[in-house]
Amino acid sequence: MEGNKMRKIKVLVACGAGIATSTVVTQKVEELFKKNEIQADVEQIKISQAASKQDSADMLISTTVLPQEYRIPAIKAMSFLTGIGTDETENEIIETAKQVS
Repeated sequence: MEGNKMRKIKVLVACGAGIATSTVVTQKVEELFKKNEIQADVEQIKISQAASKQDSADMLISTTVLPQEYRIPAIKAMSFLTGIGTDETENEIIETAKQVS
């Protein structure tokens, strides 16, 4: 079965305050989805916006501590900044994307 049967998913990428870290992570996430043929709209947000935006999204990827529980899958992606454990994080993102699509 081909990967393009999946619907396009909406992914939020959140960082604590600034935009710099989420820009790096957004690029990595977009490359990861492209490589795995997953169609996704990726939107950069501040973590403070996550609660209000979760109803229109399928998953949240965060480079900061999650201040609360969310109704959508939330993945901590600190590894994209530290370079430690990125394979595990990428696998988690891909598996979650497949589940929500």
